[in-house]
Amino acid sequence: MNAQRTIFGMMLFFAVSSLAEQAKTDYDRSTDFRQYKTYSWEGVQTRDPLFVDRIKAAVNANLQTKGWRLLETGGDVAVMAMETTKDHQTLNTFYDGFGGGWRWRGFGGFGESTTTVDTYKVGTLVVDFFDAHTKKLIWRGSASDTLASSSDKNIKTLDKEVHKMFGHFPPGKKN
Repeated sequence: MNAQRTIFGMMLFFAVSSLAEQAKTDYDRSTDFRQYKTYSWEGVQTRDPLFVDRIKAAVNANLQTKGWRLLETGGDVAVMAMETTKDHQTLNTFYDGFGGGWRWRGFGGFGESTTTVDTYKVGTLVVDFFDAHTKKLIWRGSASDTLASSSDKNIKTLDKEVHKMFGHFPPGKKN
């Protein structure tokens, strides 16, 4: 019975992890992204100041592979990023047998069950691009994933999710 609980717990963990992991993008369909070649950072909001440079590095690496150039100020595009963290909960119920099995006319029963609550953190990063001249939002990317207790794992997750976010950037370009 303990092996079944362990297997079920692992399956549930991976199911919850895969549900939390997602990257999405949206953009202004009237914007011609070919006109943009440079960008500047306007700000990064995060609860952990150590992640400011990590977020910038992950975004910079992806934009530079797309041919965009970082300027200290005055880029064609102003980039802003915001990171949030929320607690999520999952209820896990385990049943200890079925009280002798199914029987007609109400005999037997469902046995006992145990429900536990697992709390985990999900981090979300939102990256916004504004046309620096019109101040209009032209692109938004967001990525969410379950956070680990290890900062090394979270840095790897950040890099992976930002890479997914920029997978089809710039919009309209055929990859």
